[in-house]
Amino acid sequence: MLVAFSVTPIGAGEDVGELVAEAVRVVRASGLPNRTDAMFTTVEGETWEEVMGVVKDAVAAVEARCGRVSLVLKADIRAGQEGRMDAKVATIERHLG
Repeated sequence: MLVAFSVTPIGAGEDVGELVAEAVRVVRASGLPNRTDAMFTTVEGETWEEVMGVVKDAVAAVEARCGRVSLVLKADIRAGQEGRMDAKVATIERHLG
């Protein structure tokens, strides 16, 4: 499954990069395939428990430094597939080429 999520500290001012980096640090430490862009971090894993555990821990890392957190999440659930994070982008690039 793929999960794209965004964690936003609420009430921490405009410059929240340092706090968001705490969430990304948790994702990268998980060992799961992941990618961070300007709006979302995407994580790929085999089970709900695996991926949502990482999301939960990422939110907790931000929450530890800021009392209020907003979470936006989008999931693509498809059993038996691996490498979809890269494959989906490659398909679009192939169509563009």
